[in-house]
Amino acid sequence: MAKTITKKIKVRAPAGSASAAPPLGPALGQAGVNIGDFVQKFNAATADQPKGELLGVKITVYDDRSYDFDVKGPQASDLLQKAAGIQKGSGKPNTSKAGKVTKDQVRQIAERKMKDLNAKDIEGAMKIIEGSARSAGIEVK
Repeated sequence: MAKTITKKIKVRAPAGSASAAPPLGPALGQAGVNIGDFVQKFNAATADQPKGELLGVKITVYDDRSYDFDVKGPQASDLLQKAAGIQKGSGKPNTSKAGKVTKDQVRQIAERKMKDLNAKDIEGAMKIIEGSARSAGIEVK
């Protein structure tokens, strides 16, 4: 007999250094998940990622309080901001630019995000990343 899904949770957690502190602890506690067990498994699964980098996590909780989780990569906007060397995107993306990234940097970000994107090839993934850059007010050269 298949397990029944009771809740799906999406959170962002730091790679290799997640803790029971908000936002992770309260979200898992409300779903009835053993927080310590999840934190230990998540930190082990993300040990190869740069420590402290925020990763997306999709957690599926079942009726017997067991769970599965899927770790996604960091958000494209975070990677673009790091590549451009800025703290945040432009408040007016169509009129003022917050920073610049090169095509090579866009390609590196697209290669890293490829498994999370809905693209057939690297060129399609680069177009998606360039669109994210435009919406954040980051110029692509």
